Amino acid sequence: MFALVVRFDLQDAAKAGAFDRLVAETVNGIIQHEPGTLVYSTHTVENEPLARVFYEVYRDRDAFEEHERQPHTKHFLSERDKYVSSSRVEFLTPAAAKGLPTEG
Repeated sequence: MFALVVRFDLQDAAKAGAFDRLVAETVNGIIQHEPGTLVYSTHTVENEPLARVFYEVYRDRDAFEEHERQPHTKHFLSERDKYVSSSRVEFLTPAAAKGLPTEG
């Protein structure tokens, strides 16, 4: 498994709405075309209306790289900076879990 968390801080409320629409389009592409993407969950943050957090789990690193090559992902990556004031990516090593596939 390969997993990551991304936090986006958005510029303002109007741009947050546009970002959310961009995300919805992107997630639709992920659902339709990415069998190796096991979890792609986007979240708002309580009491932080301009923050978004994505939790992503891929079958393996190759599935993540395939995700990065997809047209819908490339479109998201090319457009997101119009809305984002800052972002932070954390790559994760899964440990104890419920609901995620186990190896072996």
